[in-house]
Amino acid sequence: MQEGTMMRRRITHSTRGALTMAKKGDSGSHTKSEVMLELLRLDAGSVVALVGHPIHVMMVHFPIAFVVATLGVDVLYWWSGDPFWVRAGLWAAGFAFWSGVGASTAGTAELLLVRGIRLREASWSHAVAAMTLLAIAGANWGLRLMYPAEVLPHGLVLSIMASVMTGFAGWHGGKLVFDHGVGILVSPKD
Repeated sequence: MQEGTMMRRRITHSTRGALTMAKKGDSGSHTKSEVMLELLRLDAGSVVALVGHPIHVMMVHFPIAFVVATLGVDVLYWWSGDPFWVRAGLWAAGFAFWSGVGASTAGTAELLLVRGIRLREASWSHAVAAMTLLAIAGANWGLRLMYPAEVLPHGLVLSIMASVMTGFAGWHGGKLVFDHGVGILVSPKD
C-alpha cells in the first residue's frame, strides 16, 4: 500500500498519458525515449534522499577517490621507499573502507526499498561488485593496520584489485543511471 501511495505522488497529471502508453508498450507521441518509458513504467526513484538528491549517489564518490588514492600512495611508496607513504596509505585505505560502508548502506537500502531498482539485473551486478570491493577495501585496511611491513607486495596487490573492482562496480552503476534512469530526477516536460 505504501509503495502505491508513493507512486501516485510521483506521477503528475501531465505524465499519466505517457504512463498509460508505457504500460501498453506504445511509444506514442508524448515520449519516444525507451529510458523515459521504462522510468514511467517502473518506479526507480530514490527513497533514500536528501532534498530530492539520492544519498548513495552523493556518497559513492568518496570511496572511489580513496581507493584510487590508496593505489597511488602504494605506487609512490614502491617507487620512493619513504615510510610516509605507508602512513598515508593506512589513512587512505581506512577512509576508502569506511566511506564505502556508508555508501553501500545507502545503496543497499535503495536496492531493498525500491521495487523498480530491485527488478533490474544491473542492480544486482552492481551490488555484488560493490560488496566485493568493500571486502577487498576492508582487507587492505586491515593488512595495513596489523602488518604495515606487508604493504609491498600484498597491499599493492589489494589496491590493484580494489581499483579493478571499482571500475567494474562503477560500470554497472553507470548502466543503472544512463541506461535505466535509476535515481535521476525527470521533469514531466521532457
